[in-house]
Amino acid sequence: MKKLKNNLLFLLYTAVLGAIVGVIIWTFLRLMNLGIELFWDFLPSQISLPVYPLLICTLGGLLTGIWKRKFGDYPEELSAVLGSVKKTGRYKYSNVFSTIVSALLPLIIGASVGPEAGLTGIIAGLCTWVGDKLKRFRREVEELTEIGLSATLGTIFRSPMFGFMEPIEADEEAVLPKASKIVLYFAAILSSFGVFILLNRLFGIEVGIEGMEAESLSPLTYMYAIPLTIAGIAGGWLFFLFEKLTAALKNKFSKYTVLRATTGGVLLGIFGMLLPLTMFSGESQITQVTENMKAIGAGMLILIAVAKLLLTNICIESGLKGGHFFPVIFCGICIGCALSLVFNVSATLCAAAATTALVGHTLKKPIATVLLLMIIFPPGMIPIMLFSAIAARFIPTPKFLLSKNK
Repeated sequence: MKKLKNNLLFLLYTAVLGAIVGVIIWTFLRLMNLGIELFWDFLPSQISLPVYPLLICTLGGLLTGIWKRKFGDYPEELSAVLGSVKKTGRYKYSNVFSTIVSALLPLIIGASVGPEAGLTGIIAGLCTWVGDKLKRFRREVEELTEIGLSATLGTIFRSPMFGFMEPIEADEEAVLPKASKIVLYFAAILSSFGVFILLNRLFGIEVGIEGMEAESLSPLTYMYAIPLTIAGIAGGWLFFLFEKLTAALKNKFSKYTVLRATTGGVLLGIFGMLLPLTMFSGESQITQVTENMKAIGAGMLILIAVAKLLLTNICIESGLKGGHFFPVIFCGICIGCALSLVFNVSATLCAAAATTALVGHTLKKPIATVLLLMIIFPPGMIPIMLFSAIAARFIPTPKFLLSKNK
């Protein structure tokens, strides 16, 4: 009876923890959007400056560099956070509040990164802190932190199943936890996701990626999945190449935190002036691409995708840190839409295959990749997405393209 009571109490704690995670994510994203509205909507309407993006990005990079020099090079990338939790069962929480600022600044100035890296570090630290304070469940600190991370990913990407699978899908095989632990995972994930959606409804805020429409396709059309998958994997190779080059430059100038961040801001501003769609995470710009792809043109879409793959790595390695999921998804959709114009084939099919291959090749987790991208593509695309994700997982990246930390 006592064990049952403890289990029920722990289930309640995880549900409450999930709700708190949902509130934190909503608050973080709301602050981010308010900052973006201030600097990229309100101020430009009041000030007419041709070099406005360059000015804001440079100042933002300088402020980010000064902040990082004082408080440390945070946030850590998502893989580093997940690796730390997997290895030690914990995540340091002494720098949570400084990490919030470090994570928000690049996002507000338009860096080509997503919010997931900062949010996972913040919430992993808070979950570890909560576990330390709950003496009754001191042994479950590791579980609380892992569950909190799953709730975070499921809510950020609006995909509870992705939040469940991404942290536990190993490189070689997927290992599911015990049934009792699965209940805890989904109690936290659904609680977090539910609170996040509730807050959006209460405040009348529309968030998320608008999905692409389902289309009826002839059987022969599915043959295009092969060249589209190859194109997506080629995009993945390009991402790793840019990562290696920018990491080498970072290592060379590792001591110059302020200089690196300022330079990253300058380059971000230049890219933003020449190719505005390369700025920000890409989540809000996907609709612009899918609705205007004919006007943009195939060549320009490819150029935008390549430039954004480069800019994302520049931002991360210069110190304007964040996640790469949303930018990579955006690049995959650009590549898919471009090839749709070239082949004169369904844009949904082309975007689904190319995006899944690109994301799948960088993530190396087929199931998690498909679960993530189901928020964009209709269920009818699942067979093609599975094909692309599996192919992207098992076609290796040439070793010369990988940086030493891979």
